[in-house]
Amino acid sequence: MFTVGERDRVRERLLALAAADPDISGAAITGSHAGGTSDRWSDIDITLAVRDGLDTALARWTTGLYREFGAVHHWDLPSGPAVYRVFLLPRWLEADIAFTPEAGFGPRGPHWRTVFGRPADPVPVPPASHGHLAGLAWHHALHARVCIERGRPWQAEYWISGVRDQVLALACRRLGYPVSYAKGAHLLPAQVTEPLTAALVRSLDEAELRRCLAAATVALAAELERTDPELAARLNPMLSELPAVVRARQAGREDR
Repeated sequence: MFTVGERDRVRERLLALAAADPDISGAAITGSHAGGTSDRWSDIDITLAVRDGLDTALARWTTGLYREFGAVHHWDLPSGPAVYRVFLLPRWLEADIAFTPEAGFGPRGPHWRTVFGRPADPVPVPPASHGHLAGLAWHHALHARVCIERGRPWQAEYWISGVRDQVLALACRRLGYPVSYAKGAHLLPAQVTEPLTAALVRSLDEAELRRCLAAATVALAAELERTDPELAARLNPMLSELPAVVRARQAGREDR
């Protein structure tokens, strides 16, 4: 793994290259280093303002990352007019470089520190709505059940994990913690997280998948009761069918 010194030297070199690039009119440090929460494992997050079209700058900077820094791979995450190009450098150092049109150069959240250039006024990105997260949760629960019935255990495990993820997201949103990528999950109380441990899939056996789906839907129902009792009243009768199915099947096996 990279050292803190290696990471910091790469970040400072990237910012120096940006300051010397006539096509770059601004640069900012984002992510944990801007928010004061970085640690030994934090990666590099910077945003660059590009004067003209992004294509030329993207191609030139990508060539430079491979030539000077020995990049191993990269991939893109488009976001509106901006492109986040994510580079994997040697020793598992990740460098996330956002290339954004000059007019859109500015903070989208609290984690922003301008290095040079004139950023536009902040345009905060609204957090995912409760309805959206709840919708993903019941969607994933439904598809997990369907995949179990179809005999598709890997896909069922995928959707069960997705239910757990959305329960964590709903709880983080309720308590004011970071929602995306489970960044606030470690801050959640045991009341939320402990029931979800029962939804960790230990094998692809059908009975195990059904047990985990039941645990995930029970946790989802509990979180919906905390966050939106009206929605919970509408969804819980349907969600409760999944644990009931499991209990009925288990009882049938025991009778035999």
